[in-house]
Amino acid sequence: MTGVGSEYQPNDIESFWLSLFEGRNHAIVLAMITFISHQCIYYGRYVPFWIAEHIPSLQKYKLQEGKPVSNEVRWKCLKSVLIQNHFIQLPMIMAFHPTVSALGMKITEVPFPSLLQMAVQISFFFVVEDFYHYWMHRLLHYGIFYKFIHKQHHEFTAPCGLAAEYAHPLETLILAMGTFGGPLIWIGFTGDMHVITVLAWMSCRLLQAVDAHSGYDFPWSLRHWVPFWGGAEHHDYHHQFFVNCYSSSFRIWDHLFGTDNKYKAYRKQQAMKKAKLEGKKVN
Repeated sequence: MTGVGSEYQPNDIESFWLSLFEGRNHAIVLAMITFISHQCIYYGRYVPFWIAEHIPSLQKYKLQEGKPVSNEVRWKCLKSVLIQNHFIQLPMIMAFHPTVSALGMKITEVPFPSLLQMAVQISFFFVVEDFYHYWMHRLLHYGIFYKFIHKQHHEFTAPCGLAAEYAHPLETLILAMGTFGGPLIWIGFTGDMHVITVLAWMSCRLLQAVDAHSGYDFPWSLRHWVPFWGGAEHHDYHHQFFVNCYSSSFRIWDHLFGTDNKYKAYRKQQAMKKAKLEGKKVN
């Protein structure tokens, strides 16, 4: 447990972090912290969208109106995701941390990285994951890969946030490599990364995934503030029509490789219909 010189005094948050590992197996503690964080953020982020489903005034923001998620389908999704959490993702988490620790990832070192350091690294992770996800997602729509793997995720043509991790175990393994890939590349080339940054990154990725599958496009959604952000408005089209919009976080790759043409045409058509309806109401 080192700091910047022996005189460094950890702050309250750093002291609490260090106390979690004192006298305990670091790999197990870290795996449990990551797993519990995952559960709290994933299901906690879904709760506001679940509440929104029961508020009539918010249904105007639903991307596919008139397509509610039944309790039966929701329960099926929840059971599948919980199984994935415990028997696929937890073993992956337990394997990931020893790997990056062997490469030099900091666990009990203080001080924690600065917000600027974390922002730079997390931005890099987002780009790596999004590029990887784009190509793997396109591959999963090809022939046998779609039929035997990706089709399960597309059972939701009008998704809800809970469906973000509803997928075949092989798909979970394949796409998770994009999430883990950025940190592995960074630590491999720089040898300088703190696990706090990795936990922050995984939290951001979970928030993004649940939001993209939420089925709602609120005025405060991030895509209205960041033009190249994908969000639910972008990904919902993919679930509705099974084509285009393969990226996870951004719109860049779909734009560059022309896999958003149908999406753009559809949204333009929707806008024209809306304008005509509003014109009729005014008249």
